[in-house]
Amino acid sequence: MSGKTALVTGATGLLGRQVVRAFERADWSVKGTGYSRADGSSILKVDLVDAQQLEAALDNVKPQVVVHCAANRFPDKCDKDPEGTRALNVEATRTLASLCASRGIFLIYISTDYVFPGKPGDAPYEADAQPQPTNLYGQTKLDGEHVVLEEYQRAGKTGLGVVLRVPVLYGDAEMPGESAVNVLLDTVWKAQEAGAKIKMDHWALRYPTNTEDVGRVCHDISVKYLGSNDTSKLPLILQFSSEDKYTKYEMCQLFGEIMGLSIAAIEPNTEGNDPNASVQRPYDCHLSTKALKDLDIDVSTQDFTGWWRWNVRAFRK
Repeated sequence: MSGKTALVTGATGLLGRQVVRAFERADWSVKGTGYSRADGSSILKVDLVDAQQLEAALDNVKPQVVVHCAANRFPDKCDKDPEGTRALNVEATRTLASLCASRGIFLIYISTDYVFPGKPGDAPYEADAQPQPTNLYGQTKLDGEHVVLEEYQRAGKTGLGVVLRVPVLYGDAEMPGESAVNVLLDTVWKAQEAGAKIKMDHWALRYPTNTEDVGRVCHDISVKYLGSNDTSKLPLILQFSSEDKYTKYEMCQLFGEIMGLSIAAIEPNTEGNDPNASVQRPYDCHLSTKALKDLDIDVSTQDFTGWWRWNVRAFRK
C-alpha cells in the first residue's frame, strides 16, 4: 500500500516513535505531531487542544490514517491535573475525531486496559465487556473512546474511527521514566545503594507489551480497514496485549537476574490497593485479542525476557 500518508499524534513519545517507524517500514509517508520535542519538519509542533492548529496539520499533511497516541497517560499525574487531563484525553480527542470524520480519514484511537475494573476472576476481558474504570486516567480514556465513536457516527462514517486498547508498554525509551516498565531498571540500580529499602507492588498482574509490536498492529489494522469495501461491518473496538504476565516485583526480579544485581533491598508488597489512596489500580485487566485474531491480524509479541536480555546486553556495550 505505497503512496499512503499517516499522521501520528504524540510521535515523540514512547509509543508514537514506534508507530511512526512501523508505517515508515511499510513505505508510507509519515508525519508526526509533538510539542516540546517537535522539530518542525517530520514532527510538526501542534498544541492538540487548539482546534485551529489541529485542522491546519490535517489539511497540511492530508493523511489517509491518523493514529492518536498523544495522551496524559500516567494515572498519578492525571489525578494532579484533572482539567488538563480531560482537555487532552477527551476534548482534544473529540476535536480530532470530528475533523478526521468530516474528511473521511481513518482514525485509530489508542486506549488502555485501565477502562476495566480488573477485579479478581474477571479477566480476560473481551472487547465488548462492560468498562468500569477505577481511576480518572481510565475514565478519561473511556470518555475518549466514546467521543471518537460518537463523532464518526454523527458524520455518517461509522467504521472509520476505531479504538485500540493496549496494556502497560515497554520498549526503546529515551529515558526510563517514559515507561512504567523501563523505569524499574532504575529501581533495581537504586536498590544497590547502601541502606536502600524499596517497596514494590507484588499484587497487580501486568502484561507488558512492546511498543514495536503495537506499531506493527496499528499499521496492519490500517491496511485491513482501508482495504475493506464496508468498514461499518468491522469491529469498532480492538484490543492488543502480550500474554507475558508479571507483577512489578517479578519484573524487578527478572531485571536483577539479567543484570546480575541483587534485589534484596526490594521488598514485595502484596497488600494491593490502599483504600485511602487517590489512585486505585486494577488487579488484572488482561485484554483478549480475539477481535484482532478474527480479522486475521497477527497478534504475536516479542518475548519479554528475551527482549530485555538483548537490550540490557546491548546497553552495557
